[in-house]
Amino acid sequence: MDRRVIGVETEFGITHRPTSGRGLPPDELARYLFRPVVEFGRSSNIFIPNGARLYLDVGSHPEYATAECSDLIDLIAADRAGEVIMHDLAQAAERRIAEDGFDGAVYVLKNNVDSAGNSYGSHENYLIPRTTHFRRLSGILLPFLVTRQILTGAGRVVPADETREAHFAFSQRADHMWEGISSATTRSRPIINTRDEPHADAAEHRRLHVIVGDSNMSTTTSLLRYGSTDLVLRMIEAGVPIGDYEMENPIGAIRHISHDLSGTAQVRIRGAEPMSAVAIQRGLLERAKTFVAERGAHHEHVDSVLELWERTLEAVATGDHSLVDRDIDWAIKKRLVDEIAARQGIGLNHPKLEQVDMAYHDVSPDRGLFHLLQRRARATDVTTPAQVRQAMVTPPPTRAALRGEFLSAARAFGAEAQTDWVHHKLVDRPLEAIMLKDPFASADARVDALLDKLGDRERQLRRRSIDERDGTAASLALTDLYVRSETDEQAGLPAA
Repeated sequence: MDRRVIGVETEFGITHRPTSGRGLPPDELARYLFRPVVEFGRSSNIFIPNGARLYLDVGSHPEYATAECSDLIDLIAADRAGEVIMHDLAQAAERRIAEDGFDGAVYVLKNNVDSAGNSYGSHENYLIPRTTHFRRLSGILLPFLVTRQILTGAGRVVPADETREAHFAFSQRADHMWEGISSATTRSRPIINTRDEPHADAAEHRRLHVIVGDSNMSTTTSLLRYGSTDLVLRMIEAGVPIGDYEMENPIGAIRHISHDLSGTAQVRIRGAEPMSAVAIQRGLLERAKTFVAERGAHHEHVDSVLELWERTLEAVATGDHSLVDRDIDWAIKKRLVDEIAARQGIGLNHPKLEQVDMAYHDVSPDRGLFHLLQRRARATDVTTPAQVRQAMVTPPPTRAALRGEFLSAARAFGAEAQTDWVHHKLVDRPLEAIMLKDPFASADARVDALLDKLGDRERQLRRRSIDERDGTAASLALTDLYVRSETDEQAGLPAA
């Protein structure tokens, strides 16, 4: 597949911390958080004008699903835009809570575990050809995903229990996976979900739904996460020999690997000698380098992905984490945890370090520890603030552009619209509903023709922007969830 669209779904943790007493329970807090969303779309499950989906998931977890992206930087910027939108919703919730007589702060965390041991996810979606042999795909992809955590894990301070001492692990998510492959998502929580919902032409495509990933704060880690997975998929699709790393027990292996920072923990391979995570990843990396050398780079970020992949493996293999402690989440966090522990003379089992672990994932740009490290040049970034602001209001140049145009134009004219990943409908014109099965198509004459029936779109969008800027429109909180216009910067959109 020369082109691929990728999307990521992120579940966020939320908590209310009052100055005294008990905070609001998660379900009540979620209602405060999503009040602007419900006001905008009459539902807690909506699409917004940047093409993304915003909704409440099981357990009162706010979730943000990026639009489908065909460029890695577009995807990473879209994911970061979701963090900013969640932060803005949290600030609006704080104001509403205060108006109702409560005090305290609302925290939104982009992590995968809470203090009670519950887990929530960061799911990746890759469009793959229907012709891909799933047995071969799973046999190669499972070992890659089980060992990928040494590259792209978020890192975690693991408290002591009756079986082990407090220690630092690669992954937050690894201990919460229960199957290698399954059609379930929450009941058994597999590494790869087989539910076949391509949101595209099912005769040509299927959707690969990966559940195992940690939520990343670092954009360079995200680049490696999506870029390396895409390369492995391309090798599988091309049918090139990759090597046999099929594991006897993927779930036992993923836990074993997570808790061994040396990367040398041995896992059993079917019909072969045991191997370490580093050895498996090195084998895959060498095959990927050969693949790129023979067939050429399929996008401009390939060299950066390969370089970061190799450097991270070197950091794990040698124990010299300084090689990546500005680029890879687990290493960035571990450096911070080690420094605080040394400065305060405390061990890894001290509750303060668990708090540091949580605060690393706070999406607040003023309060979150990752953002603090980034301001101090201790965390690199492959996006710019301008790219993130753009991603808040502008869909990527895929089918999402049509979705965004449809939603923004309908909103500007006061027309009620209904959309999902494929379907687009004006409520008062149900017989003219449109199906967009091509996820790569950023233009469609049918959408233009339907919206042209509403009137002069350009003029109406410009008029709406002026009304919002002057405060004369009945605009909702968060600028109508970032309705798209030609003058977004002037319309008062928040900085990333």
